[in-house]
Amino acid sequence: MTIEQYLVDKKYRVEAKLGEILLNGENASRLERAMYYAVMNGGKRLRPILAYAAAEALGAEADCADIAACSIECIHAYSLIHDDLPAMDDDNLRRGKPTCHIQFDEATAILAGDALQSLAFELLCDARQQQITENLQLRMLQVLTKAVGRHGMVAGQSIDFYGTGLTITEEDLAIMHGLKTGALISASIMLGAMSTGKADILELDCLGEYAKALGLAYQVKDDILDVEGDTAVIGKQHGKDEALGKITYPTLLGIEGARDKAISLCDKAISVLDIFGSSADPLRELASYVIKRNF
Repeated sequence: MTIEQYLVDKKYRVEAKLGEILLNGENASRLERAMYYAVMNGGKRLRPILAYAAAEALGAEADCADIAACSIECIHAYSLIHDDLPAMDDDNLRRGKPTCHIQFDEATAILAGDALQSLAFELLCDARQQQITENLQLRMLQVLTKAVGRHGMVAGQSIDFYGTGLTITEEDLAIMHGLKTGALISASIMLGAMSTGKADILELDCLGEYAKALGLAYQVKDDILDVEGDTAVIGKQHGKDEALGKITYPTLLGIEGARDKAISLCDKAISVLDIFGSSADPLRELASYVIKRNF
């Protein structure tokens, strides 16, 4: 299976599972329709795919990571809803479609984001759907909680928001993106591995190093796409970071320097997977995909 086929296969898998969980249609409330819209309006599904790939790297079947994958995607969708709000980045377009607050209204979008965050933890709390111990289930909840909150994604978003227009160093930028983008990518990989019930400390440490490098590579590529990407392809307005006065990797390093940085991070991510055999090949190929993508 090529990496393109793998991406499609796992994307369909998590979307089918999410479709079973989320409510839509004439019997759904406005809130439920907004939740469905925000989650099911496209996207690469990279984070849940990473959860599946991490589980498979440990020799498990993908289905053991279904709940982790869906939980992660609910958190990701919630973060995008709130990130697009007028008080934040004030975006009207997401994945080539109207953002949630444009399609519905601002209050509904805020509530939909809140509900999706809650749903993510509700899913992880349902032990009936996961063949793991209660202790491991608690550890998984702790991983997601830390990744999302004041020591993770939300902290990174706060730094990004209040740092706009300020002069920051490359080290500062790496810290911010390690929280805003990297924390949830790391949680995706950790939860996927932990859902197998058989990941040891060495394996988790290696996957953690992989996730750290991959998360930053992903953000560097995002910064490059904001400069060079086509709005019709990337699904959001390119040049938005510059317009908002945000410091990005191309700003600090130049386009070529940013490309070199992404390649270096990709190589590092792949190198730390040496303890794994061919079962980790999807993770290796996903690292390359992250820096070659055009959206």
